[in-house]
Amino acid sequence: MSYIKENFLLTNKTAEKLYFTYAKDMPIFDYHCHLPEKQILENKPFNDVFEIWLAGDHYKWRLMRNYGVNEEFITGKTTSNKEKFLTYCRVLGTAFGNPLYHWSQVELKEFFNCEIEINEENAELIWDWCNDYIRLNGITPQKLIEQSNVTHLFTTNEIFDDLSTFPAIAKKGYKFKVIPAFRADKIMNIEAAQYNEFIEKLGAVSALNDLEEKIEQRLQAFIEVGTTAADVALQRVYPIAEKSAAEVVFAKRRKGEAVTEEESEIFKGYLTYFLFKLYAKYGIATELHIGAMRNNNAQMLEKLGLDTGFDSIAEDNSIKLMSRLFDRLNKENSLPKTIVFNLNPKMNAEIMTLIGCFQSDEAKGKIQYGPAWWFLDNKVGMEKHLEDLTATGHIGAFVGMLTDSRSLLSYPRHHYFRRILCNYFGGMMERGEMTQDEKLVGEVIKDICYRNSIAYLNM
Repeated sequence: MSYIKENFLLTNKTAEKLYFTYAKDMPIFDYHCHLPEKQILENKPFNDVFEIWLAGDHYKWRLMRNYGVNEEFITGKTTSNKEKFLTYCRVLGTAFGNPLYHWSQVELKEFFNCEIEINEENAELIWDWCNDYIRLNGITPQKLIEQSNVTHLFTTNEIFDDLSTFPAIAKKGYKFKVIPAFRADKIMNIEAAQYNEFIEKLGAVSALNDLEEKIEQRLQAFIEVGTTAADVALQRVYPIAEKSAAEVVFAKRRKGEAVTEEESEIFKGYLTYFLFKLYAKYGIATELHIGAMRNNNAQMLEKLGLDTGFDSIAEDNSIKLMSRLFDRLNKENSLPKTIVFNLNPKMNAEIMTLIGCFQSDEAKGKIQYGPAWWFLDNKVGMEKHLEDLTATGHIGAFVGMLTDSRSLLSYPRHHYFRRILCNYFGGMMERGEMTQDEKLVGEVIKDICYRNSIAYLNM
């Protein structure tokens, strides 16, 4: 039997009451994920548990690599889905403390009604159980999302993506809405080998003015299908460059010439500033992701491509440059609602105290310290995030959890967070460190779980 019990992560009676009374049944708004919208539209039944559980999930791939598993049993083409699945079960059985050790067991119970403990000994039994369950119940993306009580989810879409899928999904009559978040990373990353190919997807663009016009036109197209949020992903914040300097770099790259690291930063510094101003103009909330050092393993990048599990936490400290960016935008009345996702935990307090300098009555928590993200969305990371958020900010304004995932089985992560949140409050209540008014605390929990993000992102 599974070690996951009803009081999982809830270490006191108050925490249990808070979770089961106020958090457990709240809907989910997944305001940042990487689910493929076309898969949701097509809504095809899955063939086996591997397709749902392991395909495309680089979190699980990294865990297997850390255990010394041959890549053929992770992403290879010579091994079967079953062989990869059995290998993952073998690896997971001793990954004590890793969030996947928890998440996978919860996913098995939540989506397959299976409470068998995941390990090498039980792997075959779990494979057969889950596949029988899939065949009997016709598991589809729609069923998984609706079962998870999701009302809205924001996919992540590049500026040139086809948007016709979203109105088509809306006509399906699902119980949830799928809305694209606008992302211009491939237009930002001027040093990329395919950069000019990406630019050409926007049409005729010869000068920086043309690019700015195309970006605004595409943002308008996104807004027409419901977009209220945009993503900006940077390893660090760059100095705001003058437009004239960025124009020179852009012209050079459009000629097919390589740019230096310094030139790349000039362009990114200007374009970040331009995008923030544009998002403020249209009332688009900005999700700023910083601190990821991407594509560390060049050999595997060439073999498998982007987003396959070879990124890490960067050491860059860009707090001063973030301050200058926010300050200039604020002076120009062009600072949008912004959620700052930080990947380096040593920067928690710096970012929390900085965002407190740029709040306004435009929104409750206009500048947000986003939830523990990516390498930090684990028990230790979430607990530290809550400690730093409550110590220097206002927990009642917090917009709560997201999945940031490519997996349709990731929604129990919201309940993982909710249990940690309720345990955090429950512990303080039992120690006499905060109010004993359970209903008041419960309403704040409901806000954090769902209502704050719905209001913040204009849903």
